[in-house]
Amino acid sequence: MAEESAAGAVHLLCLAASSGVPLFSRSSRGGAPSRQQLPFSIIGSLNGVHMFGQNLDVTLRSARTEDSAVVWKTFHDSITLIVLSSELGCAELRLERLLELVFGAMVLLVGLEELTKIRNVERLKKDLRATYGLIDSLLVDTELAGDLTQCVDCIIPTHGPLLQEALAGFAEEMGSVFASLVAGGRVVVGTEGWWRLGAPEAVLLPWLVGTLPFQAARDYPVYLPHGSPMVPHRLLTLTLLPGLELCVLCGPQPPLSQVEPQVLERWWQPLLEPLRACLALTPRGIPAGFPLHPDILGLLLLHLEQRRGLFTVDLGGEEGPSPSARRRLLRSFYVLVTATHFPPEEKAEEPGCPTGVPRACYVVCGAAAEGPQGRQDPGAGLRLVAVQAGPRRLLLLVSARSPTYALRGLATRTLHALTPLL
Repeated sequence: MAEESAAGAVHLLCLAASSGVPLFSRSSRGGAPSRQQLPFSIIGSLNGVHMFGQNLDVTLRSARTEDSAVVWKTFHDSITLIVLSSELGCAELRLERLLELVFGAMVLLVGLEELTKIRNVERLKKDLRATYGLIDSLLVDTELAGDLTQCVDCIIPTHGPLLQEALAGFAEEMGSVFASLVAGGRVVVGTEGWWRLGAPEAVLLPWLVGTLPFQAARDYPVYLPHGSPMVPHRLLTLTLLPGLELCVLCGPQPPLSQVEPQVLERWWQPLLEPLRACLALTPRGIPAGFPLHPDILGLLLLHLEQRRGLFTVDLGGEEGPSPSARRRLLRSFYVLVTATHFPPEEKAEEPGCPTGVPRACYVVCGAAAEGPQGRQDPGAGLRLVAVQAGPRRLLLLVSARSPTYALRGLATRTLHALTPLL
């Protein structure tokens, strides 16, 4: 119950900017999808106050009450998105990035032209149903962090060079520079072209693959919100093992029917054991034998130049809060340090932190906090520490038994150990 209260409810509204006609609404409660919708009167009020401000040349971006936060954003003077959240401690940074990613998801599956030149509202409503699964996954609790960090969630495979070589050879034969292996929405390895994909498609494509129902093979039309918002590409996916998919962005050729046999037989059949090893890494993300201090309960590592991230709370040990609560603590701490201490990712400087910007900070969760019926909160006393060195930023969730004076040293050593991986 305490975790559900912390997760709260999130309501997302999409409207036509010029007319205020609702296009869809999606909701989550307690970290799971919800059918509970906002009353039409509240939807009308939220949009009405935004349009009222526009008529006075005032842009209303956000508002906050005692228990809720609201953020408005209009895209291309055509689509208005509104998010209302009662999540405990929900920050505007999180909601703003959520709206940007939701609009990116709409462009990814519908195309920018359909969203900016609305000719038939009812037809657009019907087309937007294809986005519901992806958008719902952005509203609920997830093991990923790319929606918040704007970095691609990754897995660090044991046999990375071997898989990378096979993927590059396969992509070359396919005539595509965009290929990757995806497990549970995380990229295992990708071609150089795949890593050059811009935001938000770099985050959304593996996320989309992770939300689609199981199929042995797919031929899926997608638009690239940054690279090709008007002209669709083909996203081919092939299931190498249950939970592990090969993804390729390509043009009209080759037909999917000609791809599957050659992929399985020529490129990936010899790598069956390394591929199985990749599945064993989810959701931990790093090899089981990798040395980490036993006090570390979760980590978020970002490479700000490469836009890649590693997010995991599955590091062994059952003490402290549940995995979902650990993820929530790390995500909230990320918002805090990004908004108040470290520069945002796009402003982080390559040589290191600018003058006046801290290289490390930490927070200790309230030791006196109690849960329902007077029981001690399992998160009480936990430490959260962040360090930044060059393009890398590391956030750790640390056990309450770890002394505060040792946090910076622990984080620095952990970052040094993880640096060769990401």
